[in-house]
Amino acid sequence: MGFALPSDYRPEHTYEDYLLWEGNWELIDGIPHAMSPAPTPKHQRIGGKLFTQLDNALSSCSNCEVSLPVDWKINYNTVIQPDLLVACFPFLDKKFLDSSPALVIEILSPSTRTKDLTVKRDIYLDQGVKYYIIMDPVKDEYLVLELVDETYSEVAKGHDGTFSFQFDDCKAEVDFSRVWS
Repeated sequence: MGFALPSDYRPEHTYEDYLLWEGNWELIDGIPHAMSPAPTPKHQRIGGKLFTQLDNALSSCSNCEVSLPVDWKINYNTVIQPDLLVACFPFLDKKFLDSSPALVIEILSPSTRTKDLTVKRDIYLDQGVKYYIIMDPVKDEYLVLELVDETYSEVAKGHDGTFSFQFDDCKAEVDFSRVWS
């Protein structure tokens, strides 16, 4: 039998608390989540290759920007940092995102895998993120989920292949076979 701290006694941290913490953290429903250890070189390489493809594809789009991890403040007690995102609204002069991005990418790592596949997936769904891409560096596989009728539908997966993402007036095609090497 284990001990569980009653919810009445759990501290609920806020965005103001989050700003004071050292290191990399996410805050989900008032509960801090450490973002360590640092990502592996393969994780970073996958992120870099995806960023380059999306950034090149959207270079002529005046509405959409690609970003590496930035704070997305969802409310007073939830702040998350997707590995990569595409936002189709101005945000470069802000301290944090305050609206939902059109696309979010999470690159799975052992320390965040479960959270990325469950809790953050639910957050992205709730916040209306149109595309959620899950990259698995262990299996060298991707999964593209698209928001359709208030739920995520699997629209592409595998190791190779391309997928075209539509953002308002802009589109971006990603060749997943170029991500793994």
